Amino acid sequence: MNLTIEKLVYGGDGLARLPEGKTVFTPFVLPAEEISATIVQEKSSFARATVDQILKPSPYRIAAPCPYFGTCGGCHYQHAGYTAQLENKRAILKETLLRNGKLEWKGEIITHSGEPWGYRNRSRLKVRTAPDFAIGYYKMGTNELLPVKQCPISSAAINRVLAHVWEMGEGGKVPAGINEIEFFADHADAKMVLEIYLAPDVPEMREFATALQAKAPEIKGIAFFAESASAEPGGQLPKYTVGETALPYQAGEKSYRVSAGSFFQVNRYLVKELVQTVVGDFHGKIALDLFAGVGLFAGHLSKRFDQVFAVESSPASAADLQANAVKNIVPVLSPVEGFLPRCLNMQPELVVVDPPRAGLGAKTTQLLAALRVKRIVYVSCDPATLARDTRLFLETGYHVEEVHMVDLFPQTFHIESVVRLARG
Repeated sequence: MNLTIEKLVYGGDGLARLPEGKTVFTPFVLPAEEISATIVQEKSSFARATVDQILKPSPYRIAAPCPYFGTCGGCHYQHAGYTAQLENKRAILKETLLRNGKLEWKGEIITHSGEPWGYRNRSRLKVRTAPDFAIGYYKMGTNELLPVKQCPISSAAINRVLAHVWEMGEGGKVPAGINEIEFFADHADAKMVLEIYLAPDVPEMREFATALQAKAPEIKGIAFFAESASAEPGGQLPKYTVGETALPYQAGEKSYRVSAGSFFQVNRYLVKELVQTVVGDFHGKIALDLFAGVGLFAGHLSKRFDQVFAVESSPASAADLQANAVKNIVPVLSPVEGFLPRCLNMQPELVVVDPPRAGLGAKTTQLLAALRVKRIVYVSCDPATLARDTRLFLETGYHVEEVHMVDLFPQTFHIESVVRLARG
C-alpha cells in the first residue's frame, strides 16, 4: 500500500494514516515522503509497517554513512541531513509539551548542537563468546546481536579499543562470561576506563584485563560488575577492579573525577555548553542540585552561590560527588524524595533537577513545588516525562521562561532538553 508520512514522532518512526484514519508507524522515513509499505503489525488503534520503496523522497534524505544503519538499533536518523534532524526534534519536543504538558510554547526552542559524528564518550556493547566471538549492538527491535566493527557516533579512541577487543576475541582470547563492555573516554579522547558486565558465578578475569591493557595502553583501568541490566547508571559498585578506574574529565574550567559505574553526560562536544545553559548567570545564597551525579552542575553553581546542596543516591556517583565537592558544596547521599521534606525552611533561590528517564513523577514534583523556590531548571532526556512534570509545575504557579534543546544524541531519536521555570 502507498502512504504519505505526516511527521516524525518520538521513538524514531514516521506517522502516516490508513484510508480509514488508523495511525501507521514506519521507521526510516521523513515528513512528506510518499512510500510503498507493508503492514507488519496491526492493533485496534494503530499499525506498524516497513518501507518497500520510497516513491517520493524528501529533499532532506541522504545516504546513511554507516553500513549497519537500518539493521542496528543504535541510530534512527542517519538517513536525514543534520539540519533536518534538529528541525524534526524541535517539532517533536514542541508537540510533546503541548500534548502531555498542555504547554503551547510559542517562543523559540533555543537549539545547541555540535559535531554530529564521533561524539560519544561512552558506548556500551553486547558481547557473545560462543559459538563464535562477536561484539556489537542489538538489531533494531530485537535482542539479536549485530556484530559491529566500528561505530561512527562513538569517539575515535572507543573505536580503536573496540578493534583491539575484536582482535583478541577472534583469537579466542576473550573469556566466556562477559555479557557487555562499556567504553568511557575522557574529555581529550586519550584515556579510557572500561566497565565489563559479567554473567553470574564467572571466575575473576584479571589476566584478561592485563592482556587487553597491554594491547591498548590508553585503557587506564577496568572495572568488573555483576550483570544488572535494570540498574540505573551509578547504581552499583564493581565486584573488583584492575588498574585506575577513575578518570579526570575536564568540563569548562573545572575537572571532575568520574569513576567506572558513575553517570556522566555522553556527548564530549557539548558538556560545556550544557553546563552553561543550565547554570546561566543565576546567583544567590542557596542552590540545590538534585540527581547531581558526580557534581557536574553543582561544581559550576558553587562559583555563583554561597552554598550548594548536591543530592545523589547512587553509590558510585555519590562517591565521585564527594570527591569533587569544593568547600561550599554539601554532598547529600539520599533519594531526592527523602531530601526535599528536610529543606522546607532552606529557601533556595534555584533548583536544578536532572532526573533519569522516568522523570520526577507526581510526588517529587509536588514536594519541589512546595518549596516555592523562585526558579527551577529542569534537565530532561525524555520529552514525555518532562511535559508531564512541567504540567504539574504550571498548575502550582510556575511559568516557563525558556525552552532549550541540547542535541546530545545526533543520529538518534533521543532528545535532551532544558526548561527554565519561574514562579509568579
